[in-house]
Amino acid sequence: MPADNKSELDGEMPFLDHLEELRWRLIKALIAVTVGAIVAYIFSDYLFTILWHPLKVVAPELKIHYFKVTEAFTTRIKLAVVAGAIGTSPIVFYQIWKFVLPGLYDREVRIVYPIVLFSTVFFITGAVFCYFVMLPYGLDFFYGQAPPDTEPTLMMSDYLGFIMALLLAFGAVFQLPVISYFLGRTGLITSRFLATGRRYAAVIISIVAAVITPPDFISQIAVGIPLYILYEISIIVVRFTGRAETGRKRGKDLVG
Repeated sequence: MPADNKSELDGEMPFLDHLEELRWRLIKALIAVTVGAIVAYIFSDYLFTILWHPLKVVAPELKIHYFKVTEAFTTRIKLAVVAGAIGTSPIVFYQIWKFVLPGLYDREVRIVYPIVLFSTVFFITGAVFCYFVMLPYGLDFFYGQAPPDTEPTLMMSDYLGFIMALLLAFGAVFQLPVISYFLGRTGLITSRFLATGRRYAAVIISIVAAVITPPDFISQIAVGIPLYILYEISIIVVRFTGRAETGRKRGKDLVG
């Protein structure tokens, strides 16, 4: 085989192997979510009761309707998939980080278990925060905007789609400290970089809070403050675990 062809194959194989690993990681994650969705479907009536609760608190007299023959079934399937993804999030996060981390230095691979743990904890924390804090404010605001002499009619798919999208969005946003930890360990960011970007972060957080919340000041504050706290936590995390910070500390110890 000519040397140039051999070099091309040598260059392609790692990339193809990487794609193969990605495929298997996705398959394993999908299998976990599917199993979780099957379990969630079995208990879907109980899940519906949990998701009806915030609305019942705000508007006890309001009933939820569906207008299509298949809507109840398709909505139940969507709920089961989202609940399955949340329930199996440790496995999903494990597959994601096991795909990402082996491309780094060997010593970085050892952080996969703590990073999966914290990814799961922050994801669940974000979803819980959304359910107990944001949904009551949001539903109360939107329900209060009904004009006089009108009776709201909620479609089941719209209501559950709104709630499930918010739960997933807050779970994703609460990953900020975990992502910062990962980027700090790889040396892509430093605590000084995050600290000097506070003013820009405050603006971005305000925009995010305005986008994912109802257009009232209280809701935006209720989201903006926790997000900014997460940003400050990220600075602390990177300061104590970032590669640049720990490298400087080791250098000072050697000099001392």
